[in-house]
Amino acid sequence: MRIFFCYKKYIMETSVYPREPELLKELRAITLNHPRALMATAPDAGQFMALILKLVNAKKTIEVGVFTGYSLLLTALTIPEDGKVMSLTITAIDIDKDAYKIGLPIIEKAGVEHKINFIESAALPALNQLLEDPKNRGTFDFGFVDADKINYANYHEKLLELVKPGGVIIYDNTLWGGSVAMPEDSVPEFRLQTREVAIEFNKFLAADARVQISQVALGDGITICHRL
Repeated sequence: MRIFFCYKKYIMETSVYPREPELLKELRAITLNHPRALMATAPDAGQFMALILKLVNAKKTIEVGVFTGYSLLLTALTIPEDGKVMSLTITAIDIDKDAYKIGLPIIEKAGVEHKINFIESAALPALNQLLEDPKNRGTFDFGFVDADKINYANYHEKLLELVKPGGVIIYDNTLWGGSVAMPEDSVPEFRLQTREVAIEFNKFLAADARVQISQVALGDGITICHRL
């Protein structure tokens, strides 16, 4: 365990922090003042996510769970302009607009707010509404999910309809503080219930022939799904 944290510190200090855009550093610093700051996307996971966005040439993305907007700003900074002055290319869904407003001034400062369509809503109704329009089906290049873990499998089904074949969906917190690999009697009580949900979701993805997956120990664990 000690060796793992040495590796983690080395990676953060040599590869992640030096390449992290200043506006993302600023947003991360502001988010640290929030009582639920641990909900924010980890910068090492964010760096990997930006690489994937570039590799798949993502132009139209969807985010389920926004919080203060670290991953949202990262996406907006990474994906290209499509030539339309007021084109909305990122659909961002979160029930808590107040948290989003914390990061909004930095998003505005970055000049990328015009790329974002923020939907204040519980995720499942918003996803269902998107699916009602046939023009949305199979048109998203990329999806990122960092919301209530109990609905991850439900979000997965919706996103498989929205993300096109060849697209990518990333799920955050799939290691849940490492608790998924711990004996149950050693897991802190506050992690127990969601630990079981994470374990079941990980098994579900491992058995899902509709996606190619890779679970990676970045941040709190992310699972990358390539839509087949």
